[in-house]
Amino acid sequence: MSRDHDALTDEQWDRLKMLVPGGRRGTRGRRADNRRFLDALLWMARSGGRWKDLPERLGKPDTVKRRYYDWISRGVLDEMLDALAEEADLDWLMLDATIVRAHSQASGARKVKGGRNAQGLGRSRGGLTTKIHAATDGLGLPVRLIGGPGQEHDVTRGCALIDGFEPGSVIADKGYDADRLVEVASASGATVVIPPRRNRKVAREFDRDVYKERNQIERFFNKLKQFRRVATRYDKLLANYMGFVKLAAIAIWLR
Repeated sequence: MSRDHDALTDEQWDRLKMLVPGGRRGTRGRRADNRRFLDALLWMARSGGRWKDLPERLGKPDTVKRRYYDWISRGVLDEMLDALAEEADLDWLMLDATIVRAHSQASGARKVKGGRNAQGLGRSRGGLTTKIHAATDGLGLPVRLIGGPGQEHDVTRGCALIDGFEPGSVIADKGYDADRLVEVASASGATVVIPPRRNRKVAREFDRDVYKERNQIERFFNKLKQFRRVATRYDKLLANYMGFVKLAAIAIWLR
């Protein structure tokens, strides 16, 4: 039977099926059609559609929506991305961040645990925004993604992006030139490839040829924003929005 061109291919599903909960004897979790469920989430991520617009062939909207929120609370997508990231080429670890405009319907969340931090929205002249902080490997494949309010400075999450990795080099623009980040990167055994700020009394040397490769993470953001549910934020809670960001990142790994 032919499959939708947006659906997972057999090869892609083979890479994912052991990472999803349920659907296998002796494994805890729901035993629904995991492949169709992931196809439904990918349709949502790529189309930017509303839950109620989900095609009938992909399941009942309310059922898919509830199960998606269950996966978010259980950290399933985080675990899937972490498993794929074990294949990363960490000769280089690249850091950067991108701003995403939030739709008006993303505001006004009911009071929840975490308050404003749970919403992850920032206000600027352009309106409500969210920032995606990312670390990619040398091929521009995502290994860690963190969300925050749009006005948050890029370097704020820099140390968290590096934590636990042992890359050969850490590459980032001068916005990440902070003593603490340089110390953390150096402590991991990495060579720091970050241009110094102009106000540095002693300018740190860096490999300009290696720095040119930073375009890989910029290409990653371009790929990420091809997913309409990522390019514009509609979700009221940051965790629910970042679920679609991580889903898109997983899809990028599978290409």
